[in-house]
Amino acid sequence: LIDTLVAAAVLPAMLVLVAVLAVLIRLDSPGPAIFRQSRVGYQGRRFTCYKLRTMHVAVSGPAYTEAEDPRVTRLGRFLRKWRFDELPQIINILKGEMSWIGPRPESVSLARDYQRAIPHYAYRHAVRPGISGWAAVHQGNVALADAVTVKLEYDFYYLKNFSIWLDFLTMLM
Repeated sequence: LIDTLVAAAVLPAMLVLVAVLAVLIRLDSPGPAIFRQSRVGYQGRRFTCYKLRTMHVAVSGPAYTEAEDPRVTRLGRFLRKWRFDELPQIINILKGEMSWIGPRPESVSLARDYQRAIPHYAYRHAVRPGISGWAAVHQGNVALADAVTVKLEYDFYYLKNFSIWLDFLTMLM
């Protein structure tokens, strides 16, 4: 309920900001302003996650973004630094697919690889994924299996201690 109420309250401002950013993205590089990707969410269900596009279109590379990745656009670096690229995920919250706080959703291909390589990985899908989460504020974005194992420990801490107070602390962080 809190997720939905807060998302509905910020939706008008978010739509205006996303519209302005969408124009800037289109001016910065060719391609759509909104990036859509299939992600694994609550109870392992797939959903379409929305983000502002921060990478050049049709440029190949790994399934995850690397530090100083040449695929990231000039504007994309700014959007990622300040997490503006995550704003369209408010729509995912309103659709009930995500929460403000929870384990970050992974792409289907990465989630499948991690589930094969890391024991108990699928348990992180016991709650809705979040725009931010306990692992994200402690570790940031990671993609390699060793770092994902550490991220999973943070996700399990969140699951074990799941509460509005931990969500509030995560937001403060």
